[in-house]
Amino acid sequence: MEGTVTEPVAEPVPVAEEEEEEDEEEEDEDEGDLAGRFLRLEKEQEALLRALPPFGDPVSHVYRPLDYAWEPHCDFVRRYCRTPKRVLFLGMNPGPFGMAQTGVPFGEAWHVREWLGVVGGVKKPPREHPKRPVLGLSCRRAEVSGARFWGLVRTLCPDPHLFFRHCFVYNHCPLLFLAASGRNLTPTDLPPATRDLLMGVCDRALARAVGLLGVGLVVGVGRFAERRARRALAAAGMAVRVEGLPHPSPRNPRANRGWEELAKARLGELGVLELLRGEGGATAAAGK
Repeated sequence: MEGTVTEPVAEPVPVAEEEEEEDEEEEDEDEGDLAGRFLRLEKEQEALLRALPPFGDPVSHVYRPLDYAWEPHCDFVRRYCRTPKRVLFLGMNPGPFGMAQTGVPFGEAWHVREWLGVVGGVKKPPREHPKRPVLGLSCRRAEVSGARFWGLVRTLCPDPHLFFRHCFVYNHCPLLFLAASGRNLTPTDLPPATRDLLMGVCDRALARAVGLLGVGLVVGVGRFAERRARRALAAAGMAVRVEGLPHPSPRNPRANRGWEELAKARLGELGVLELLRGEGGATAAAGK
C-alpha cells in the first residue's frame, strides 16, 4: 500500500529512540548536474548492497529507504546538493523513526517536512515489521537524534540554504536492520563476515561521495562514523581531514547533558561555525 500524508501535522514531542515514472528515472540519473551524479552514485551503492548475501541472525528485517522512500530522498538531494561542499556530516545508518521514514539522514519527520520543505511519496518496504511501520513524512514519532541534529542546524542557520551552502549530510550505510523483536540493530551487531562485506561497499561509496562533492572535512557524528570515515578515506588514498562530533542519541550519556551546547563548542573548534556564519572558516575549508 502506497501513500503520503498531505494533511498538516503538529510538531511532535521527541520520544526515546529506539510526471511519468520513466521521466523521473531519467531525471534522477541525469549526470549533467552534481545532484544527478550523487543520486546515481547512491543507486549504484544500493545495487551492490542488494547483491550481498543474506545478513543472517540476529537480522530479521532489512529496510532500504533509498528504495521505498526514494522520492523524498531525491527531493532532498536535488534541493540541497547542487554545488560542491566543504564539510560532510556523516551518520552511521538510518534510525527507525528517522531516515527509515523520510529517506533523509537524521530525518526526523517534522524537520524534514516543515523546515527542509522536502516532499515526496513514501511506499512500504517489501517486508514491514509490525512494530516498525513506515508512515513516511506523516510519522508522528520523533527520532531524538534527528530532532537534536536538525534542531541545532536550524538554530545556527534559520534558512536551511545557509547550512547547505557549504555542508551536506550523508549516512555511511543506507540500510536499517531490525531484530525479530523489532529492536533496532546497528552495523556493529551484524555477524562479522556479512558486516565486513557491508562495510566494504559502504566505505567505497563514502570515498566516492567525498570525492564527488569536493569535501575537505568529514565530521563523523558518533565514533562509529568517524572511524569508518578515517578507514574508508585512508584506503582510498584520500588526504581528507576527518573529525568527530558527539552523537546526539539519548543512548549517549553526554548527549543528555546539553548536547546542543556541546556540539556548538566542537563545531567552533573545527572552524565550522565560522563557515556557517560566513566568516571564512579557513581551517575547515582547507581540511587542515
